[in-house]
Amino acid sequence: MRRKHPEPPPDTRVVQGDIPGQPRVQLKFVDAGELYLTWRWEHAPEQPRALGIPRDLAGPVLEELEAAVPSPRAGEDVRAALERALAGPFGDPEREQDLAARLVQSLVPFSLATEINELLARGIRPHLRIQPSPLLGRVPWEALVVEEGRRMVHDADVSVLSPASVRNARGRRVSAYDPAAPVVAVLDPPVPGRVLAPVLGPGVPPAVDDVVARLGGRFRGADPAVAGPIDRARLRTLLADAARLLYVGHVSSAAHGLDVRLHLSDDAETPGRAPLLGPHRPLTVADVAFGESGGDPWRIPSRVALVACESGGDMRFAEPTGLVSAMVRGGAEYVAAARWTLPTDAGLAAVSGIGAPVFSTAIAALDAAHEASDPVAALGAWQSEQADRWASTGSLEFSPLVWGAFATTWAPAARRHSTLD
Repeated sequence: MRRKHPEPPPDTRVVQGDIPGQPRVQLKFVDAGELYLTWRWEHAPEQPRALGIPRDLAGPVLEELEAAVPSPRAGEDVRAALERALAGPFGDPEREQDLAARLVQSLVPFSLATEINELLARGIRPHLRIQPSPLLGRVPWEALVVEEGRRMVHDADVSVLSPASVRNARGRRVSAYDPAAPVVAVLDPPVPGRVLAPVLGPGVPPAVDDVVARLGGRFRGADPAVAGPIDRARLRTLLADAARLLYVGHVSSAAHGLDVRLHLSDDAETPGRAPLLGPHRPLTVADVAFGESGGDPWRIPSRVALVACESGGDMRFAEPTGLVSAMVRGGAEYVAAARWTLPTDAGLAAVSGIGAPVFSTAIAALDAAHEASDPVAALGAWQSEQADRWASTGSLEFSPLVWGAFATTWAPAARRHSTLD
């Protein structure tokens, strides 16, 4: 990895010797004219490092990334955005790997890379907990190329670090995880008036059928085969004793995080803060965080997977609010969500001719990851497999267009008197 900007000299003493448990490093980026980064290893909090990254170094490659992702830009519809993405790096393995390598060179300091390499040489896999700035909200850290043939997720567990004001919020209580408890699966709930198209398409993909079958008696929700409605009142009741939430559907972004909207089967008679969308009232982050009409906040289960466009867009807001933050504040320890717009199987088939169930396979992968003892590592293992297949086959079925969109926020209960929480 090339050294491209002034930074502290490498000092691997911080990662030498006996380290209790898996080494974890917290990276925090800040936009303040230039881009700034601080990092510290959780086993050595007294040795923080900091550096500035010139905006003219990071800016151009971040603009390339923004042009590559399939989130609609001004004047684009969803199809045009997907066509643009497939014509760019996410449609070409060599171009995508080049972009991913240049992102690392611009954003990961040489001295930190040296510390990580010291651990890898000893056969130790670190965990990178990354708190992006708004400028970096769409960076697919897991997919970044650290050397030829190796992605960051090949060598490290990677998670999003939620802001301290969220994970350490007054009154936050992390919900206990019981692997035998119910799983609430909200699978493409019908929206009144059909103002939003189904994301699973006609019929239920086999991968989603398999998820329902695997859950068996733990499944709570509506049978996706009959597109059963779930409104906010029913969802809130179902979550009361659940271990997990799997949501597959629509999320609408907004000008600020509290107005991000999740689309259930609520009609015009449902009270809430969002204006009507035809005969449908969306559920806002503010409704979840503060309760509808000033009621109590929602209780959120330990693990949440949000398979929906822009569901993980919190870090792009100046204030730490958004759907992921609301889940964390409500009690979730793990929240998986998407950084950009997700193409559906039908959308990919229409634009590129891909007949493979890419979107529904991702649903199954996230659900399986949240069944594992370590959801961060489990999702990373799936992403590593997808990256290897992308490199070996070049098939669009394995492009980071979908698997690179997902990140897991990990927010365990705060440790008392800790300087890191």
